Amino acid sequence: MSKVIVVTSGKGGVGKTTSTASIGAALAQGGQRVCVVDFDVGLRNLDLVLGAERRVVYDFINVAQGDARLTQALIRDKRVDTLHLLAASQTRDKDALSSEGVERVIGELRTSFDWVICDSPAGIERGALLAMRFADQAIVVTNPEISSVRDSDRIVGLLDSKTRRAESGERIDKQLLLTRFDPARSSRGEMLSIADVLEILSIPLLGVIPESEEVLRASNLGAPVTINGSAGPAGRAYREAARRLAGETVPVAIPGEKKTFFNRLFGRRAA
Repeated sequence: MSKVIVVTSGKGGVGKTTSTASIGAALAQGGQRVCVVDFDVGLRNLDLVLGAERRVVYDFINVAQGDARLTQALIRDKRVDTLHLLAASQTRDKDALSSEGVERVIGELRTSFDWVICDSPAGIERGALLAMRFADQAIVVTNPEISSVRDSDRIVGLLDSKTRRAESGERIDKQLLLTRFDPARSSRGEMLSIADVLEILSIPLLGVIPESEEVLRASNLGAPVTINGSAGPAGRAYREAARRLAGETVPVAIPGEKKTFFNRLFGRRAA
């Protein structure tokens, strides 16, 4: 059964687009049919991270407004056959997206893909609300700093109140992806600890992505760390997060710690 995932956060710059591309690519490399969808109308960065910026002819708004068929707008990744991109428009604003148009496109994507991963714009404006509205699950991306976590807490509240599932009395599953974590800085009290973030947000931990230059290099090359063969800790963390998202039991390795977060992860899932 197809799953629609929204990758969201309250604050910009936390790594949503990188995470969407990296997790989507990892799932596709496992043989899953994956479409990553860019909801950041007017900016459009997911195509850059995937190295497909020169291949965009039709975009999400063209399909939502009926000006192009979905098959015309989908871009197949050259490296992973089962990975596709639906790009955002750079020349329109978010008001061009309607709830009805988004619902129709998401419904059509559900029939063709195992995973539809929606890269949300930051914040709580229209584009972000539409990105989460029809999702089955949410990945809440945050950095270990108080402003980022506080804004993500607001997003958790919106997921529990503004989505189609919430309005139907259902619960939307939410998982935390903690990015740019530096164990040395955390131990010095310069950023929040993983336990602090979990305590504030009270959602299960999907993964911890360490601060790493390999992520920036991969984005600049248009090849997510899960595609470019990186054996570094960030690429490994993203691949393991994708496996957990798919339902595998994989202990969460914490950068700089000898023990894993296995007990905390599954303890919080059961809570």
